[in-house]
Amino acid sequence: MIPRYSRKEMSSIWEENNKFNIWLKIEKLACEAQAKLGVIPNNIAENLSGAIEFDVECINEIESIVKHDVIAFLTYVAEKAGVDVRYLHYGMTSSDVLDTCLAVQLKESCDILLENLKNLLAALKKKAEDYKDIVCVGRSHGMHAEPTTLGLKFARFYAEFKRNYQRLISAQKEISICKISGAVGNFANVDPFVEEYVAKEMGLIPETISSQVIPRDRHAMFFSVLGVIASSIENIAIEIRHLQRTEIGEISEHFSIGQKGSSAMPHKCNPILSENLTGLSRLIRSYVFPALENVALWHERDISHSSVERCIAPDACITMDFALVRLTDLIDKLVINKENIEKNLNSSKGLVFSQRVLLELVNSGLAREEAYKIVQSNAMKVKQNNSDFLAELKQDKPLLKVINSEKLESLFDLKYYTKHVGHIYSKVFN
Repeated sequence: MIPRYSRKEMSSIWEENNKFNIWLKIEKLACEAQAKLGVIPNNIAENLSGAIEFDVECINEIESIVKHDVIAFLTYVAEKAGVDVRYLHYGMTSSDVLDTCLAVQLKESCDILLENLKNLLAALKKKAEDYKDIVCVGRSHGMHAEPTTLGLKFARFYAEFKRNYQRLISAQKEISICKISGAVGNFANVDPFVEEYVAKEMGLIPETISSQVIPRDRHAMFFSVLGVIASSIENIAIEIRHLQRTEIGEISEHFSIGQKGSSAMPHKCNPILSENLTGLSRLIRSYVFPALENVALWHERDISHSSVERCIAPDACITMDFALVRLTDLIDKLVINKENIEKNLNSSKGLVFSQRVLLELVNSGLAREEAYKIVQSNAMKVKQNNSDFLAELKQDKPLLKVINSEKLESLFDLKYYTKHVGHIYSKVFN
């Protein structure tokens, strides 16, 4: 991922030097296990215990000749550590190192992403609490529907990301897998103890059964969860973008001192962060399909998945990390315009109370179809005449035979729509 959308904490997990250090740790632990079994001399693991300074360019030069990244790495390590190359990587295959390393990198990436989600949840919860009782208009199809509260919007997003948090925990467990079972995964040349030993030391779980690679349904699950989280990020971003539109202006992104919205129009304050998050969400979701296609490999293995994962694994994790941190900061600094919220709520001239009037007519004995016609005809008059809904209803003589003026007025009460907010909050924030 380009530096513009990268944070050091996450990107460092995917740097070449870190990858080689993980490879070295896997090889060292495997040698320790082999030595415990009496398969190789004790001093092999001891020689690997010292820090090795990796020269990435040198390893790449070796790879340009041998055309194999793990062999190039082993050649470099054997020379630098003075290890008898006969016993290094004994009984193992390249995927033992590659797949176990990828598991470590994904697991460590998940640790960061889970922390990000905790921070985002805290930000959403605070907004939900702060605006719990701020009544706003709810919209369906982009049109005014019925009153709700601004806090409920944030509570709904909180619940969604709480589910995402649990999904990512499951996905992390799914990919925290160690595979040290040799060619085609049958342990013919490496004792199962080696896999168990390496897994325990690296905080991983031994694969139940593998081919020459860890089954890619695990990775497909992980990237699919990232795709769902990306969609949830866009869900919030789209809401902010809509509510920041000039005609609405209920919520807006923080506009810092010295910030400029347009090179041509000095008055512009654009929702650039939300738009950026929408784009990053599209990018993360695009990684899901190739991850799903990686599941089907030829027989015990091929490497059609390899090039895909070298691209999507770091990019997806780095981009998700950046997006979650950006979204959290955006939520923390959101600007709420209560005056516009109230103005927009009242702008439909009381039409948001139409269902309550409808239900009262039904409860008073009218057939639903008849009641609907009465309410709808008066609603259309409001739109045609730019009049007031309650005023139109009070002039409807057939309606007044069923509901008197005093009762009608009582139906236009915003508290009716907020009476169960506490109950919803008790379910969301339990």
